[in-house]
Amino acid sequence: MSRETDEVHEAIAGELRLMDPKVRASRSLAQQLLDPDFVEVGASGQRWTYDEILAAMPEMDGAVEDGPRYEASKFTGDLLAPGLVHLTYETTLGGSRARRSSLWRKQGADATWRMYYHQATPIPLDSM
Repeated sequence: MSRETDEVHEAIAGELRLMDPKVRASRSLAQQLLDPDFVEVGASGQRWTYDEILAAMPEMDGAVEDGPRYEASKFTGDLLAPGLVHLTYETTLGGSRARRSSLWRKQGADATWRMYYHQATPIPLDSM
């Protein structure tokens, strides 16, 4: 169940910005959206840290303006606690689909929403 709060909407907006090729190709723009303690478990099963994902993101899928782009759908979100939002959604990119889960937190001096944790699970083609 999604609780349509400003916090959830802000986290969804951040999630969508991270799928923008301009953000994916720019370390400085991506840094603004990722928490310094960020960790990801990608659809491949690989674990990524903040520094690793920032270094790799410009070369990853969805980072080229005229290339394949992420299409996101089925967003749901909950404010778990003050400054902590959990999102779930699905993406499609070049025929591949994934279910995704992210934690966004707001803390620190700048008090902006940043992705703290992300996990992607591939959706098998026969589940379509």
